[in-house]
Amino acid sequence: MQTRNKIMDDLSQLMTNAMGVAQGAKDEAETAMSSMMDRWLANRNLVTREEFDAVRAMAQKAREENEALKARIAALEGNAD
Repeated sequence: MQTRNKIMDDLSQLMTNAMGVAQGAKDEAETAMSSMMDRWLANRNLVTREEFDAVRAMAQKAREENEALKARIAALEGNAD
């Protein structure tokens, strides 16, 4: 009876250790995949969201300044007549 419990304890310990190894392998695989994806994306010359938003804000400001200058030119041309 005591031998059976020892076998079950050993089997339980073995399964616990196997699950720990599997979890470690999973974490390592995720890290490797994430690193590989980061390198792949970096090689594609893609921009980050922050860079995109900054350029979009600059373009919006340039459009607004352009519209203001158009209105100013129109007003000056109206005064020249």
